[in-house]
Amino acid sequence: MISVVILGAGNVATHLFKAFGKIEHASVVQWYNRRLDALKNHKNDVDITDDLSQLKPADLYILAVSDDAIKPLSSLLPFDSRLVVHTSGSVGLYDIDKKHKRGVFYPLQTFSKTADIDFANVPICIEALESADYQFLKKVAIALGSPTQKVNTDQRKILHLAAVFVNNFTNQLYRVAHEITESEGAEFDALKPLILETAKKVQDLSPYLAQTGPAKRNDKKTLKKHLKLLKDPHHTDIYNLLTTSIQRTHGRKKL
Repeated sequence: MISVVILGAGNVATHLFKAFGKIEHASVVQWYNRRLDALKNHKNDVDITDDLSQLKPADLYILAVSDDAIKPLSSLLPFDSRLVVHTSGSVGLYDIDKKHKRGVFYPLQTFSKTADIDFANVPICIEALESADYQFLKKVAIALGSPTQKVNTDQRKILHLAAVFVNNFTNQLYRVAHEITESEGAEFDALKPLILETAKKVQDLSPYLAQTGPAKRNDKKTLKKHLKLLKDPHHTDIYNLLTTSIQRTHGRKKL
């Protein structure tokens, strides 16, 4: 049985705790957070602590904390030569204090505490200094049911950047669409099947081949009609920026 200590109480930490609770080959033996009240709902499920000096021995320590907290927290851990990993997409492997065996266990997915996550849909990007540590982390990821990918720091940072485009920026576009539909009393829910079909399409086609719409086909009349309908200058700027980007990608002249 693989023993795990989780440090942090955010979205990633919470989902990792839930995921480990569903498998047989690994278990969370302790959960640390500097504010114990953030873990109070789990006090009957696992040993919780806010005292680093009381951390239990374990096979793996997962720092599921903010990027800025990774380096100082790793230096404060009261032991050395144990495997310590962080879950960040943008922090380097070497930000973990050198007294530890170092690794990265980056779940490439969006997490919200209220949303159920199947770790079969959570690719784990793994980085480690030693081959044995990599193989161990891969074993942990497989136990969770996750697909794995071996990456270096540069590749992981690029994946994190790309994830911002496909997740955070796309979600903001959903928000803009919500504002646009609300402005005329239309139902945003009518767009949800389109959202799902768009995401489904890129499972089989490249984003380049999947692109449709007035910008790609250079439908100037429709593009101008859309611009006239937009009442918020911020929305107009976004529309023009993305239209230009699509036209450049598909070899069309600017509007």
